[in-house]
Amino acid sequence: MPRKTKQLTFDEILTNLRGSQFDVREVPGVAGQYRVEKHGCAAVITRAQDGNGVAFAARPGFVLGGEIAHLLDRGFQKSLKTSKLEIAATADHLKAIHHFSEELKEIAGSPSLYNESIGTTSDDYFYDRLKGRDKKPIPRSPAPWDSADAH
Repeated sequence: MPRKTKQLTFDEILTNLRGSQFDVREVPGVAGQYRVEKHGCAAVITRAQDGNGVAFAARPGFVLGGEIAHLLDRGFQKSLKTSKLEIAATADHLKAIHHFSEELKEIAGSPSLYNESIGTTSDDYFYDRLKGRDKKPIPRSPAPWDSADAH
């Protein structure tokens, strides 16, 4: 029979993160939010609504120019974007984000989802083939169940 794991409190999670060489600092001017950094990546965490565990105020991302960059997927290329900069994401960037995310989830006791465990997932998806797709609907013949004589 599987054993249940004890749900850690937010303070215990912060202590465990510091013990695992994460740089944990309070976000200036925002009460209860902490910026967690390691491997050139960062995330902003806060206490979950139930009082235990963590919630993300800013999802994990690579740090560029002091900002946490968000990962964008453009179909053919992944990019890292901040408010001032956008660069192409390299394999090393993606590996660092993935490693950081998995280590953070393990320490925090957050669930590790299959699709996130096998690779890095993006924050936003933008595909060229989708541009303007909904502007002009394709004319189609009515479905058989929509016609009046179908009975």
